Amino acid sequence: MTTSRENGSTGGGTAAEPRTLAEELRGRPDDALADLLRARPDLLGPVPGDLTQLATRAATRASVVRALDRLDRFALQVAEALAVAPDPCPYGTLAALMNGDRPDDPRIAAELPRAVATLRETALVWGGEDRLRLVRTVRELLAPTAARPSPTGLGPGVAEASAGMSPGRLQAIIAAAGLPATHDPVTAVAALTSLFEDRERMAALLSDAPAESLAVLGRLQWGPPYGTVTATPAPHLRWLLDRGLLLTVTPGSVVLPREVALHLRAGRAHHAPEPVAPGLEPVTGHSDRVVDATAAGAAFTALTTVEELLADWETAGPLVLRAGGLSVRDLKRTATRLDTTETAAAFWAELAYAAGLLASDGDVDERYAPTPAYDDWLPLPAERRWLHLATAWLAMTRTPGLTGERDAKGRTLSALGPDLDRSPAPEVRHRVLTLLAGLPAGASVAEETLLTRLRWERPPRAAAPDAPEDTRSRLARWALAEAELLGVTNRGALSAPGRALLDDPAKAPGLLAPLLPEPLDHVLLQADLTAVAPGPLRRPLAQALAVLADIESKGGATVYRFTPESVRRALDAGRTAADLHAFLTAHSRTPVPQPLTYLVDDVARRHGRLRVGAASSYLRCDDEAVLGEILADRRSAPLRLRRLAGTVLAAQVAPDALLEGLRAMGYAPAAESAEGDVVVSRADAHRTPPRTAPAPVPDGPPVPDATLLGAAVRAVRAGDLAATAERKPVAAPAPADGGLPRTTSADTLATVQAAVLTGAAVWIGYVNAEGAASQRVIAPIRVEGGFVTAYDHTADEVRTYPLHRITGVAELADDVV
Repeated sequence: MTTSRENGSTGGGTAAEPRTLAEELRGRPDDALADLLRARPDLLGPVPGDLTQLATRAATRASVVRALDRLDRFALQVAEALAVAPDPCPYGTLAALMNGDRPDDPRIAAELPRAVATLRETALVWGGEDRLRLVRTVRELLAPTAARPSPTGLGPGVAEASAGMSPGRLQAIIAAAGLPATHDPVTAVAALTSLFEDRERMAALLSDAPAESLAVLGRLQWGPPYGTVTATPAPHLRWLLDRGLLLTVTPGSVVLPREVALHLRAGRAHHAPEPVAPGLEPVTGHSDRVVDATAAGAAFTALTTVEELLADWETAGPLVLRAGGLSVRDLKRTATRLDTTETAAAFWAELAYAAGLLASDGDVDERYAPTPAYDDWLPLPAERRWLHLATAWLAMTRTPGLTGERDAKGRTLSALGPDLDRSPAPEVRHRVLTLLAGLPAGASVAEETLLTRLRWERPPRAAAPDAPEDTRSRLARWALAEAELLGVTNRGALSAPGRALLDDPAKAPGLLAPLLPEPLDHVLLQADLTAVAPGPLRRPLAQALAVLADIESKGGATVYRFTPESVRRALDAGRTAADLHAFLTAHSRTPVPQPLTYLVDDVARRHGRLRVGAASSYLRCDDEAVLGEILADRRSAPLRLRRLAGTVLAAQVAPDALLEGLRAMGYAPAAESAEGDVVVSRADAHRTPPRTAPAPVPDGPPVPDATLLGAAVRAVRAGDLAATAERKPVAAPAPADGGLPRTTSADTLATVQAAVLTGAAVWIGYVNAEGAASQRVIAPIRVEGGFVTAYDHTADEVRTYPLHRITGVAELADDVV
């Protein structure tokens, strides 16, 4: 027999058996109460007035569901077994339900005390070693009913399943089962239950069963225990119905009684108890140096991707949808611009948003744009910028993996939209990385192995077989994929900076910095009008080259292509042909190819020959032949041009539309001001007003710290003392409703003054300025000016109370305080 200490019982051998959960809580030490409040922080909102309130709150459905969701699989299996066990349940009976008739599993014997202690610590189970009781709400959630099986697959017992059955039918069943007739339905049900619980008699009964009948029982024994029958059952079903091995619950519907199922299961409540967490194996080993180096490359790519995204959106940020979020078209455009998938593009946008680098500008035509924090982040060293992104990712509740799916109302979920927060996401990310951190450096395990472990630690709620994967598993899959993109992991193994991110984030930059590639200050110009960057470029060079050329491909080396349009873009930005030649010569490790020189000179020669200004708009050129060529071109028809003079054309479109139309026709016009000067077209970098990073959506109340726990336990103890303290009788009758004590003003004053002289504690009823009534135990120190100053045991501090707000007073029994 397992001892009381081993099975998690808190009561001593001589202690009185608690009759309620509140009484058991009253007998717990302060440390045990603090453990309960730490495990179930929702019980602190607000702090319960006494232990009875705490017990009542701990039994509410919402709180119980939250507590059950936080149990590991074996603790939950133990709770499920208690829900189908007798109430109260001896520890030995519970152990038998977990082991069945087979020899005791040493793993179950070792872990069952821990599971019971966990249930007791979280106030889901109470009672002594031989009288374990589930909290009523837990039993209601886990016990089977006539319409719903237990999570164990067991159905209701004979008593529940036969409720409402006629006495004649019950007598017919026990007669067919070979039992003597009884005088009433209660004894008939008891006799049938006793038969089904007797292994030897049940074995004898089933030895005569037809093979088809045993096959039916075999299909139902592990659940679900329900089936359907016709009005004229087949003989093998009739055999089962006649002997009560199947009981009718509704016309055409039958159930396998729990006692019969347990016999068929050899006494086991679960098909496969899981007392021990699944191991993280097999482990795949990698070189930790390779993992760290490759992860650092991914981290640098993450930084450049976020920079590229925000640089693009600072001049032409996408519009915010009316319902919030990014449109599908803008997401596709962003994915193309970043040369990545739409899923990855949604992740980078959400990461920048969570890090406070991106927000909506709040204008009338609301757009997404970088925040002022982006300008503070950009000059930081690369390793500090990565830490900022990684810590934001670890804490954010945004789940970009949901982008493109539909909510419960059938609406599409958009990137940066309002419905992408999932509260468990940060906890799941932390747990995934913590499990990886428990492996040797450079080691990884299969994704499914990791998910199996997570499902044991937090079992998903029972769902239909065709239901989608549970939320926590999906969050874990996304966390693994996102960690690879960020460089927190590589090849499924945690990198050194990733380990530091968990243990000591301040050390992560120091581990990452030596691994990051050194930015280059040169490119390799090719004769095919391309430039190859053999590695990451320094930011000024990368920004200048992005204006002068178009990115053709990315990877270990980035390929840029020079085109007439890209060169014209650089000239529009105010660079001259001489500037461009000097830039290319200064930053190329190879000679500037002649075709590139010709391209720059040719575009520069044609650039600005045509000048566009505002009339609606006009077009002027010193070469009348060029203007004649434009007028004769059919492609100019949408511009509605007409000649005002030999060198001037007027248009019926705006200057920017005229510029775009002429460029589409192959010309290189330049905009000019009212004074005739060339207008340099640099797009203004747009910023939002100052914005704070979005706060993560909490997954329930936060875990209280030690100071709050200590204060809460003292307050609950003091309130319980005030509510349960034995009081001496007073002359005035007690209130009929059992509320606050009532004494006259004179009696109140006299009792309090006497307590000052004797140093005794008294019990008072008090109504504060807001009209809230409470009971308190105080030790009066002095009485003057209509106020009593006293040490309040309930609040654990000295307070002053107006005497006119004290409704009554009573002396406490001598041994209370």
